[in-house]
Amino acid sequence: MAKVDVYNLKREKVGELELADEVFAAEVKEHLFHDVVTAQLASRRAGTHAAKERAAVAGSSKKIYKQKGTGQARHGSIRAPLFVGGGRAHPPKPQDFSYRPPRRVRVGALRSALSMLLKEGRLTVVENIDLGEIKTKKLEGVLSALQASKKTLVVDERENTNLKLSIRNMVGNLYLPPEGVNVYDLLRHQHLVVSKAAAKALEARCLEKKP
Repeated sequence: MAKVDVYNLKREKVGELELADEVFAAEVKEHLFHDVVTAQLASRRAGTHAAKERAAVAGSSKKIYKQKGTGQARHGSIRAPLFVGGGRAHPPKPQDFSYRPPRRVRVGALRSALSMLLKEGRLTVVENIDLGEIKTKKLEGVLSALQASKKTLVVDERENTNLKLSIRNMVGNLYLPPEGVNVYDLLRHQHLVVSKAAAKALEARCLEKKP
C-alpha cells in the first residue's frame, strides 16, 4: 500500500493515508493517455458542419439550354457545382465523431495519470476541504498555502457546495467530484488537490470490477 501524507488547509501534516498500489503506484503507460484523451476530445466535437449539395440548393432544375448546337458544354442544371450559387460537390455532412475505448484502457489511463501525479509530487491529499462559506478569496488563500495556486484540479465529494461555487470563477482552476475525474483534466492541470474521502472514492472507482 502506498502511504501518502495528509494535510490540513494550512499544509500542516495531520496524518497518513494508505492507498492501493494498483491505483496510485502503478506503471505509467503514456500510450494510454493518447488513446483516452483522443477519444475524449473526439467526443466533444459538435459534428454539425454541413454544406448543401446540388439537390439541396434552391434553383431551377430545368436544362439551361439545348443539348446541341450552342457550342457550349452540356449542362443540365443551374444548380451544378460549377456555377456560382450551385451546390457543393461531396459536401461535409453532420456526423458523430464520438467513440469509447475499452474500459480496461480507460481505467488503465486513469491509474497511470494518478500514479504519475503522485510520483512527481503534484498530488496533495487534505483531511477535508471545508471552507465554511462561499468565498473565492478564501479558497485562493487555501490553494496558496497548499502550494497549488495555479492550474489546480480540486476533487471533493459532490455535496461540497461551498467549494463548487467558490472555484467556479477562478481562472485555470477546476472542481470535479470523484466520479467526474478524467484523464484529460488530470493531464492539463499542474496540481491535484484531493480530500481523503475523494481519494478513497477514486481508489474504489479504479479497483471496481465490472462484468
